[in-house]
Amino acid sequence: MRRIRRTAGGLAITLAVAAISLYPVYYLLQAAFDVGDPDIRPPTAYGLDNFIAIGDYAGILGNTVLVAFAATIMALMFGFATAWILNRTDVPFKNTLEQAMAVPYYLTPLLGAFAWSLLGSPESGLVNQAWVGMGFEGPLIDMTSPLGIAWVMALFEGAVAFVMIGAVMKSMDPSLEEASQVMGGSRLHTIFRVTLPLVLPGVLGAAIYVFAEMMGSFSAALVLGTPARFYVITTAIYQLVSQYPPRIPLAAAMGTSLFAIMFVMLFFYRRMITRGSFVTVSGKGFRPRVIRMGRLRWVMFGVCASYVALAVVLPVLTLAFASVQKLTVALPKWSDLTLEHYRNAMDMNAVRQALGNSLMLGLATATIGVLLAFLLAWTIQRSKLPFRGALEYVVMFPQSVPRLVFAFGMMWAWLVIPLPIYGTIWLLLIAYLTVFMPLGVRTITGVMVQLDKSLDECGRVCGASWAMRMRTITMPLLKPGLYATWMLLFVASVRELGASILLMGPHSKVITPSIVESWFATSSELTAAMALIQTAVIGAAIALFTIATRRASQHKV
Repeated sequence: MRRIRRTAGGLAITLAVAAISLYPVYYLLQAAFDVGDPDIRPPTAYGLDNFIAIGDYAGILGNTVLVAFAATIMALMFGFATAWILNRTDVPFKNTLEQAMAVPYYLTPLLGAFAWSLLGSPESGLVNQAWVGMGFEGPLIDMTSPLGIAWVMALFEGAVAFVMIGAVMKSMDPSLEEASQVMGGSRLHTIFRVTLPLVLPGVLGAAIYVFAEMMGSFSAALVLGTPARFYVITTAIYQLVSQYPPRIPLAAAMGTSLFAIMFVMLFFYRRMITRGSFVTVSGKGFRPRVIRMGRLRWVMFGVCASYVALAVVLPVLTLAFASVQKLTVALPKWSDLTLEHYRNAMDMNAVRQALGNSLMLGLATATIGVLLAFLLAWTIQRSKLPFRGALEYVVMFPQSVPRLVFAFGMMWAWLVIPLPIYGTIWLLLIAYLTVFMPLGVRTITGVMVQLDKSLDECGRVCGASWAMRMRTITMPLLKPGLYATWMLLFVASVRELGASILLMGPHSKVITPSIVESWFATSSELTAAMALIQTAVIGAAIALFTIATRRASQHKV
């Protein structure tokens, strides 16, 4: 009887999560194959006409592949160089640099796109203004070009590549590199003939993952490419849905094609990281040793510091510089400086409402999401329920769907349900909990797998109930992971664009899409002020949460 209940429970959990994850995709596919009257639901006829019509947009497909490939190459260069420096050399201020490498995640590519647009727009960019002012002709840089868009995308995905490649380098036996040096190999020879081949699986895994992320990137291409009429698949989908009349079936076909590409690539990525080949960590203990770089250690420091400066310091300073000017120029006068944009931003009811909604959604998503992620991670890793393997695939499924495409599926799905939540904050909450479910489960699972199962088994042998074991053993040990998951979900929710821009309504606006609307409808100076206000609020929330968790931990001790 217990086995039957366990089987039924595992099946029920798997089906419930599958319904949440797959329901929008079903309507996405339904719309993609709709060749009948687009105003009638359900479709009156099905066919492949919409997928065939994608061939008319071959240029957009080429743009997407070009930008994604260039951005992936640059992101891997950033990630590999910084990972090798911080894990294999005696670079100064290593701990500070490692912490700084995580900051681009909190700033978002959208903020970087705004800043680099202000710096490198062909006509009005600050760098090009200074260049022309020195007597040269034509723009020095063009951030609205494919290479410029790829550069911005790579700066912020470089941090992801750094984390993935760095994890491989930390677990690699350094005696192999030392053997190369003993045999007379130079540092450069050792890097290319020993280090790179050993971390090649990790680099290839990072390449597949980052390329898939680049294919689904939206914010940088929207801000930088749209004014120059340069479109990728995600911005083309947004244009097709936003125009009048909307071309829903064609947009759905594009979204389905992008989803299929990302799903295949992430499938190969997961296969690669679970193959266990190129093993260099054996039962023999080893202690990672660093390479003495001599005077070059400061050059290595400069490489890492330059990346942080380009991805964090320069964008923030650029937005701050623009936000205090009446009209952004490279050499402003004192009379041109003003704080009026900050006052206008805070006086705008739409901005206050959007910021309030974003904070409320962030708190709700982080709090509910960490509970759901813990239950799912525990079910997958520690329970004996059947269907655990299927549940893990279903939980991770939203990771393979670009958030803009997933939001499009949710928009189409909830339009046909007689529940009045379309265009409300509740639909945004459902969307956030769904698209960020893989992030929460993956983060908690990473901590949970490090806990010995015997700890829980001891509690069970002593007669403690499941709830008692959770409260007194598992939850206290997982507390750092739960705190980290909460903060990641909060930040991801407040800064989210792709899952919000198609789902928010007039009374459920959130801050990131509102900033994008301001960029296209008002002045860049006001938009810069709004972006910095959002960044400051996120930073303050993180600081308060960090202080509160540290005090709680000290109080417990």
